[in-house]
Amino acid sequence: MPWLLVIGDTTAIAEDVEFYNFSKLIIGSTVVISQKSILCDGSHDYLAVTFPLTTKPIVVNDTVWIASRTFVGPGVTIGEGAVIGACSVVTKDIPEWMVCAGHPCKPIKKREFEENV
Repeated sequence: MPWLLVIGDTTAIAEDVEFYNFSKLIIGSTVVISQKSILCDGSHDYLAVTFPLTTKPIVVNDTVWIASRTFVGPGVTIGEGAVIGACSVVTKDIPEWMVCAGHPCKPIKKREFEENV
């Protein structure tokens, strides 16, 4: 639903990225979403016999890198400056300025910068 998709300035979305946005999907500025990643804000209520659709918005804040083949699920907020490692499964909010990875995705270390770069 492209009318529910918001993308900030200087954001790069690679080949084969998929957005399943049944509700608002907000992607900030200076974000990189690498190839074959999936951001999906919908699921189904398995407790109901008819499996009705459920949705929760996804927010990707500014200066985030989501590496290749990452899945971001419903209701997730990725904090400013976070880096998500390749093939991660993000089902919970990610803190800002952290390098995170895994299945499930978890913080690994603080994102630090070299002064010369």
